[in-house]
Amino acid sequence: MKITTEWLDEKSACEDGKRWFNAQTETDAVKILEKLIAADKLAWANWTICQLFTRKQQIQYAAFAAEQVIDIFEKEYPADTRPREAIETAKKYLNYPTQENRDAAVNAATNAVNAASDATYAAYAAANVANADTDAHSVNAAINAYVAYAAANADTATYATKNAIKIKILKYGIELLRQAKAEGRK
Repeated sequence: MKITTEWLDEKSACEDGKRWFNAQTETDAVKILEKLIAADKLAWANWTICQLFTRKQQIQYAAFAAEQVIDIFEKEYPADTRPREAIETAKKYLNYPTQENRDAAVNAATNAVNAASDATYAAYAAANVANADTDAHSVNAAINAYVAYAAANADTATYATKNAIKIKILKYGIELLRQAKAEGRK
């Protein structure tokens, strides 16, 4: 996929992001994502990758992101299984995209929203992961919520450790894009 100024305009990219893009010469999406990671522009990389994804990739990415930090939520709320169930039903929907599994994912999302009102942003993010009707903006918000939750609650984690989690998630997303390109989908 090629990224252009017009594409960024269509996606309502921020002005700072467009200035950064125009100051460099790369247009290949994967290479741009790698440059953003190298420049420590992780939030911009996350926004960009979410704009590039298909619906299926969005759900795969968000589920992976949620799994990277769900243990933090579960340590704080060991009896609350709603966020984990939301992730699992989203994955089931990905593997078997039936109306029944979609309905189950939406129901699990609702339960995770209730967990969020009872607990933290992490459960809210799990709800967005499981919601089969999630758009790119919501997935981006979900991932940012998870990473923010992880960062805020990992008291002993260093800045580098927190960024390592974000980079791991972004690299998974880049791999999803590469797979789709190899399969001729993008």
